[in-house]
Amino acid sequence: MMAIDPSAVIHESAYVDEPCEIGPRTRIWHFCHVLPGTRIGADCILGQNVMAGPDVVIGDGCKVQNNVALYRGVTLERDVFCGPSCVFTNVLTPRAHVERKSEFSPTHVGRGATIGANATIVCGHTLGEYCMVAAGAVVTKDVPPYALVAGVPARQIGWVSRAGERLGADLICPRTGERYELVGGRLRPIEDDTP
Repeated sequence: MMAIDPSAVIHESAYVDEPCEIGPRTRIWHFCHVLPGTRIGADCILGQNVMAGPDVVIGDGCKVQNNVALYRGVTLERDVFCGPSCVFTNVLTPRAHVERKSEFSPTHVGRGATIGANATIVCGHTLGEYCMVAAGAVVTKDVPPYALVAGVPARQIGWVSRAGERLGADLICPRTGERYELVGGRLRPIEDDTP
């Protein structure tokens, strides 16, 4: 049984397998394939040639650019951006001649995170909320919330705000003025306590 909201737009060249869920105003473009058990939230965009599933979760407001494959075990919380041709893996030691589905490792991507074009996310790791993975980076370990990581393997090179701006030493977002603080080596926004 499928649960596709009537306001969703699915291009005629896309394949959507049963059962799956597709939320309101979501757009699925040319040559996409949504496999069974996949849940896609509201207001998402799946660009050309995206494959999602089986059993993938894509939260509200996510944007998955062209040529991205989201395999079983991948969860995107709301407002995640996956750049063109970024790569998710699902097993650490694959072999063509050995079935290893029982060894699939989950990958969890936190709310508001950005993954740059051609970045690779090795399975079994968590990308924290609002983190930013630079284009071409290879993530081989967990990424803290708000961290900016780059390189092969990816290493933290700074912090970013919820707006995606790199933070300077003052930890103030240059776009929004939002202030942050480091507590125990982790960045967090300073909540405005004005009435």
